[in-house]
Amino acid sequence: MTSLTRSRSRASALLALTATQLMVILDGTIVNVALPTIRADLGFSDTGLAWVVNAFFIAFALLLLPAGRLADLIGARRVFLAGLVVFTAASALCGLAPDAELLVVARFLQGVGGALASAVVLGMIAALYADDERGRTRAFGLLAFVGAAGASLGVIAGGVLVELVSWRWVFLVNVPIGLLVIPVALRHLDPARGSGARRSGLVPLALFRAKRFVVANVVLFTMTVAGFSFQFLSALYLQDVLGLGPMATGLSYLPVTVAIAVASLVLSGRLAERYGPERVLLGGLILFVGGLLLLARTPAEGTFWLDVAPAFAVMGTGFGLAMPQVTSIAMGDAPLEHGGVASGFVTTTQQVGGVVGLAVVSIVADGSGLGVGLLVAAVVLAGGTTLAATRLRTGPGSGRVTAGPAAAPTLERC
Repeated sequence: MTSLTRSRSRASALLALTATQLMVILDGTIVNVALPTIRADLGFSDTGLAWVVNAFFIAFALLLLPAGRLADLIGARRVFLAGLVVFTAASALCGLAPDAELLVVARFLQGVGGALASAVVLGMIAALYADDERGRTRAFGLLAFVGAAGASLGVIAGGVLVELVSWRWVFLVNVPIGLLVIPVALRHLDPARGSGARRSGLVPLALFRAKRFVVANVVLFTMTVAGFSFQFLSALYLQDVLGLGPMATGLSYLPVTVAIAVASLVLSGRLAERYGPERVLLGGLILFVGGLLLLARTPAEGTFWLDVAPAFAVMGTGFGLAMPQVTSIAMGDAPLEHGGVASGFVTTTQQVGGVVGLAVVSIVADGSGLGVGLLVAAVVLAGGTTLAATRLRTGPGSGRVTAGPAAAPTLERC
């Protein structure tokens, strides 16, 4: 395989992985706008309607770690493709569901497929660029952008599809995308088998002996606590205080989305090459904390462009700088033979951080106000920033992935 052919194949593999991740992330938010229409069309009760959301996330959260472990046993490509096929088929079933019961079952299956596919994405990207640290950082930057932008795009896309076509298309839109991605994944993702090692439990102890992996996951936990809290509380402020509708609220996140795009896709990798990933991570975390503090002081009579947009831009820049580096540090220190479960663990960390963040700050905000809720999120993130500053230092033994006999390329063999 020539270097040009290999580069194109690697780019195609990355496209398949990120497109699938985008579908799964969009699916978590795109349905929210359609819920009232779904309730009227299929006759859901208010309690039953919640299961349109919960069925997906319960299956997704429960299967992330088992899916990662399965990938280490039988191969990440098999698990990813199985998840992609299940997710695509379940999306079609959701869109064609004739009644409430079948829609809930189909949403559960979507969660199963989403977990199988998402659990292995980080590990596959780390292995895909095992011999290219610069490329790996850029790939994680792209994934960070997809993750952050996907939630906002979901709100916008959901509103457009419901208004112009039908609520069914918030699910059916995944089908053509999935059908395009499946053959790309079949051709360009590594067909290698898993290690087949059956020692240790669901999460091998070797992961917890990788200190930078553990520290990076704790830092990531604080980032997702802060990130989910920010999304929840800022959406309330935009709608309840500034009086914006759902569509305008989605569009209001463009400043943070653009900032994340520039920081993660352009700046983060370049700065990491010059100053090291640990310093870029720390700088990004400091900006993220600063953005939360700016937003926390937004007055009730504030305006979007003077009070909200600058805070959004600072937070987006900080998140965009930090997210690729914390992911790269975590996956770079994970043992290669446990790449699948390490990927699933990192994704689970994000899910748990989101759940904890929403649970805590919603209670605080309900009793003390949105600004106090944001301050709590900033304090949690400041703890992660302190940990990164003291426990993730540059120097020898950083645990980054390097090329070598054990780091086999994940492109299709020629």
